[in-house]
Amino acid sequence: MKKKRVEDSTTIISQVMMPTDANNQGFVHGGNILKLVDQAAGVCAMRHSESMCVTAAIDAVHFIEPIKLGELVTLKASVNYVGHTSMEIGVRIESEDLKTRKVRHTNSCYLTMVAIDNKGKPKKVPKLECVSKEQMKRCKRAEMRRKIKLKELKEIKKSLKKN
Repeated sequence: MKKKRVEDSTTIISQVMMPTDANNQGFVHGGNILKLVDQAAGVCAMRHSESMCVTAAIDAVHFIEPIKLGELVTLKASVNYVGHTSMEIGVRIESEDLKTRKVRHTNSCYLTMVAIDNKGKPKKVPKLECVSKEQMKRCKRAEMRRKIKLKELKEIKKSLKKN
């Protein structure tokens, strides 16, 4: 299986936040942002794996700044790390005031996506070719997060068996 570069699957999605996306205070619902995050990460993962993908986990999402009604939200998703069947996708969320053109970084998060075959079983994915120093740094950090997550998941499964 041929390696793929980060650029091969990078995905950018933009959407203007409309009244149906916001609460009565004019701020966008966090759930709407998470839906867009999942979509951007899903497209990115499918581009890399060339197959259907499902979300296995969404790591800590911190809403750094509120997003306002009428702002343009842009999500930038890229593959940070690839395992056997899973990929860590990093998503950066920015909000732009279209009148002033001021852009703010409002959120960042990481998702674990798993490639699946036609029967819904995990499927092997191409390895990631990191070219730049920044890509290599992101890959190493993702690998560290993966080790922590796998350890936590093992502990959770162990505690569930006891109950």
